Amino acid sequence: MGIDNLSDTIIEALSIDCLIFGFKQSELDILLVQHAEGISKGKWALPGGFIKYSESADDAAERLLKDLTGVSNIYLEQLKAFGDVDRYPTKRVLTIAYNAFVKPEDYSLHPGFTATDAQWFKISDVPKLLYDHNEILKYGLKHLEHKVRHEPIGFNLLPKRFTLLQLQELYEAILGKKLDKPNFRRKLLKMNLLVQTNEKQLDVSHRAAYLYQFDKKIYNKLIEKGFTFEL
Repeated sequence: MGIDNLSDTIIEALSIDCLIFGFKQSELDILLVQHAEGISKGKWALPGGFIKYSESADDAAERLLKDLTGVSNIYLEQLKAFGDVDRYPTKRVLTIAYNAFVKPEDYSLHPGFTATDAQWFKISDVPKLLYDHNEILKYGLKHLEHKVRHEPIGFNLLPKRFTLLQLQELYEAILGKKLDKPNFRRKLLKMNLLVQTNEKQLDVSHRAAYLYQFDKKIYNKLIEKGFTFEL
């Protein structure tokens, strides 16, 4: 039987799991779904499911994320395959993890397909997840920590214009530690990555800070060439 004849048939040994990171109120968040049926009913997990014979892994990741959460039109990057023998309770299943970084306020969540709920969780409040999803999340966080030290992070997590404090809080949320403010700002500004605007914060009780934005040309160059940012 050809692949065309299998159409919606799933590959029972191969699945997708998505790590969708967000940043709000100075904390890093992760998007989770609550399963509606089967052995996992009522439990929280990373958005994911099985790949069809008729689709690529990338297409499956986009389809599953949209069907389960309503989130679509984002850049999903393959992270790693996870294949421990006993990672799935009833059969042998390998999963391909994808990750993405978004602003939560830009997306309305609409749980569907096999999910009864979809919510953002603070990393510090993540419950016990299905299968090995806590381990996948742990790996994703380590990857993000490495990533932030070697390429610019922020375009997809911060507003178009932001304060230096907001940028520092993002780095602190990813690295899980407090950073020295003068040292952080000196190193960051030395990279010429940021452009100070003439705008300041609005509706704040303290002294309003200037807003910055990324220099897109330098941002893209640093993504391409990389760097080492010792923090």
